[in-house]
Amino acid sequence: MIAEIVSGAVLGIDGFGVTVEIDLATGLPSFTIVGLPNAAVRESRERVTSAIKNNGFKLPQKRITVNLAPADVRKQGAAFDLPIAIGILAASGQTSCAISAQSIILGELALDGRLKPVKGVLPIALYARDRGCRRILVPEANASEAAVVKGIEVAPCADLGEALRVLEGGAPRAVESPGAPRRAEARGGDLDYAQIVGQAAAKRAMQIAAAGGHHVIMVGPPGSGKTMLAKRLPTILPSLGEEEALENAKIASVSGNGNGAVLSFERPFRAPHHSASDAGIVGGGRGASPGEITIAHNGVLFLDELTEFKRNVLESLRQPLEEGRIVISRANASFGYPARFQLVAAMNPCPCGYAGASGHPCRCTPISIRRYLAKISGPLIDRIALHVPVKPVDPRDFESESGHSEMSSAKMRLEVLGAVDMQRERFRIRPGVERNADMPVSDLESLSLMEKEARELLSAAQRRLLFSARSRRNIIQVARTIADLDASERIAARHLAEAVQYRAPRFLEGS
Repeated sequence: MIAEIVSGAVLGIDGFGVTVEIDLATGLPSFTIVGLPNAAVRESRERVTSAIKNNGFKLPQKRITVNLAPADVRKQGAAFDLPIAIGILAASGQTSCAISAQSIILGELALDGRLKPVKGVLPIALYARDRGCRRILVPEANASEAAVVKGIEVAPCADLGEALRVLEGGAPRAVESPGAPRRAEARGGDLDYAQIVGQAAAKRAMQIAAAGGHHVIMVGPPGSGKTMLAKRLPTILPSLGEEEALENAKIASVSGNGNGAVLSFERPFRAPHHSASDAGIVGGGRGASPGEITIAHNGVLFLDELTEFKRNVLESLRQPLEEGRIVISRANASFGYPARFQLVAAMNPCPCGYAGASGHPCRCTPISIRRYLAKISGPLIDRIALHVPVKPVDPRDFESESGHSEMSSAKMRLEVLGAVDMQRERFRIRPGVERNADMPVSDLESLSLMEKEARELLSAAQRRLLFSARSRRNIIQVARTIADLDASERIAARHLAEAVQYRAPRFLEGS
């Protein structure tokens, strides 16, 4: 007696189908699960056994074999509990439910048969829709998440009994419509750049970063406002597009971080502690879970106290910073996760934090400063387009009205959106390219036309400061963004000069 149930799982952030095959054979009673199950899947035996007995059914006293196909892909999680239980009841003739290949079934069983929510429902629902499946049975708590996907019937089930009634022909309960997409213009709660006293130059740098999607590092003494500047960046960023919002919802569903049932059009902002491990930042660990760089996809990753992060953690950022993707390799599989995030880093100029700060004598020796700055490798710094020195706030700015309100988030965002519109028009025939930071090298010259004076200035800066090829590309991309903020089709000398100043390595040399 064999029963086949169609279920689903997640590989990376994409769903795929899993066929749950149940065979009841004569012999000594046993319960075996095969098909590369992890510990959580193997423990289904106890959950399924108790759920079946506690709902008035009998566990067949036969040799029960459960195969999860394809057998060469590792299965993890508790989402196979419900299909295994239904398959056993169907194979033993204890239910007359119609099992169809057009229905995908997911759910974790409690010992009393209640259904608990599982991760990854949204990408599995998208897979089901794309494969032409008619219906998906999910735990009641996951129903609104699955309902985000249009074109497939969602059947919410509170327990094993309700799932059987639906499969026997009963009408499923209606699903509450998912929350409306959030497009609120009041972003970041009560945060506003107008709350930051002074720091006009640093605010300008953050506006350029927001407009072009550039990575930025801020260096300054404690209390100068670096963290405040970073936390307000989401208030001036453009909203996510439809596809980006859906992609981020899939990541939230897989990672269990956030609410995959509501499409949010606000860009994510992640600020992990400097004690985070490399698996916590880039992903990996047990089950190769997505890390902070993936959760920050299409948004901002803020690394405060950059020099306090472990060296191997920072070096692992080099590939995703360049490619917007991270591949986690294991002995039997590789997992690819999107990681197109905007890095915002902050650090002190020296161990005591006051090198170059007026009114605060620095207690550090030149050797200790060089050793401190050496914690950040040259290749990593070279990938960051905007190097922003943040000076202590001038006391006079606290008494000046302009020091408080000269640059508000609303005003800055309006200018950012104008620059973003220019970039979208520029890249409309180049799929995957939306902002200047993503501009491919092959299009750099043709899409960044410069006036003669700007080109001469770039050549002079290259000879004097010995920029690398990557730094030169970053300078051109930043200059293009500055020109966009100025609504200029060509890069002028003033745009190029401002871009060059963000690459001056003065604070990275400990001076």
